[in-house]
Amino acid sequence: MINSPEPTIGRSITPLLSLRGAAKAFGPVIALADGVVEILPGEIHALVGENGAGKSTLVKILAGLYSLDAGEFLVQGKPVTFRTVADSKAAGISVIYQEPTLFPDLTVAENIFIGRQPKNALGLINRSAMRKEARALFEQLGVRIDPDRIAEGLSIADQQIIEIAKAISLDANVLIMDEPTAALSGLEVERLFQVARALRANGAGILFISHRFDEVFALCDRITVMRDGEYITTHQTNEVTSPQIVREMVGRDIGALFPKVVAEVGKTVLKVSDLSRTGVFADISFAVKAGEIVALAGLVGAGRTEVARAIFGIDPYDHGSVELHGARVKPNNPQAAIDAGMGFVPEDRRKQGLVMDLSVARNAALTLRNRLSRFGLINAATERRAAEDWTTRLQVKTRSQEYKVSTLSGGNQQKVVLAKWLAIEPTFLIVDEPTRGIDVGTKSEVHRLLSDLAGRGIAILMISSELPEVLGMADRVLVMHEGRLTAQLDRADATAESIMHAATAKLERSL
Repeated sequence: MINSPEPTIGRSITPLLSLRGAAKAFGPVIALADGVVEILPGEIHALVGENGAGKSTLVKILAGLYSLDAGEFLVQGKPVTFRTVADSKAAGISVIYQEPTLFPDLTVAENIFIGRQPKNALGLINRSAMRKEARALFEQLGVRIDPDRIAEGLSIADQQIIEIAKAISLDANVLIMDEPTAALSGLEVERLFQVARALRANGAGILFISHRFDEVFALCDRITVMRDGEYITTHQTNEVTSPQIVREMVGRDIGALFPKVVAEVGKTVLKVSDLSRTGVFADISFAVKAGEIVALAGLVGAGRTEVARAIFGIDPYDHGSVELHGARVKPNNPQAAIDAGMGFVPEDRRKQGLVMDLSVARNAALTLRNRLSRFGLINAATERRAAEDWTTRLQVKTRSQEYKVSTLSGGNQQKVVLAKWLAIEPTFLIVDEPTRGIDVGTKSEVHRLLSDLAGRGIAILMISSELPEVLGMADRVLVMHEGRLTAQLDRADATAESIMHAATAKLERSL
């Protein structure tokens, strides 16, 4: 039996989009058993649920990527059948996915207008008009991005903004935002919210998918909850609380979201001295001790990830040094960092942390290939056993270790990245946005894991854009602004206000 969501505005209003009893299976795997969602004109509607709840499958049905096995799909009150993405776009639906899908070799403007470039009288692409329209979109969003810039090398934040501009340019009356703020700073999020509210005021409907409850409650009119591929219920946002939504999402009480256990702090493991890279960051000095979780906070673009990549040897630096256990680590050499005992969980798990076409087992054992290799060959059974140790400990949900890692939910993909690096038994671990785009239940599991690792004496450098995560998990907080450290705060002194002050005011605090 389908529990239909109640409209906010009134039953006489025809929904822009209505999906009921939606079902989708892939062989024996049931991805969606009873999907239900309704989007009204002039509303922002949240869709929440754990990773694996069926949200992504539902969105792909709306986008025309998947066809329904069963169910009713109405647009403007009329039954529709989408066979292609073009069908969905023609119906006025535009989707912004969690992971950007830009063409790296094209310019920003070309990415926005790909396949529909403005033409001049001769039928040639009018690049001047295309740039002008792109600039107008960015002005509407309140951001500055050069339309002529090549997309390759852009931050995730800029890529997401370009995806949003692309969607807005299509004049869709239904906009689906799948974790659009996952890599945006507070100011960028607020700009996005201003755009979303303007679209709502003009009668558009927005389906907003996010694991950040503060965003859901600040922005959305209604909330639909899914669990295990099924519709649970729909609430008016002002009639429900976060704890109630969490219980409905996970079907259980998850305990503390930040299960921080104060660990015994030991000797210095990592020491960074005067690390500088021209035009990127300058004079970065700090230390991380055994058992410590040190958070590197700041707005997107402050240089946090760049510092982490330099420490691990992915990117070069011009001046300074990195030491692990008192021994200098060879710069610009990730293998030297690994050999010294470093692990690095990157921000973008799909592009930098995993090989999406390889199996769960192969991904989890990638860091062990040199150890497992015999005469240049790796025994598959040995590889599976090595991978299974940590994937079992981290409770990676998969039907088989041989399934492609691309088939897993975002939270389980993140666990595989963690498993890959924990397999080498690091003494120092960098985790860059460790819970970006994963659900509240898995966030709690990742936080508990980080706390446990610190308790075992591992030194952890955690980069996070989520202030609750920084405040909940860090023993110390280092704040960056425009490539420089502007504050170092002990756990007892760290507040949202003190962190944001240091993140926005250049060098106003002494280190």
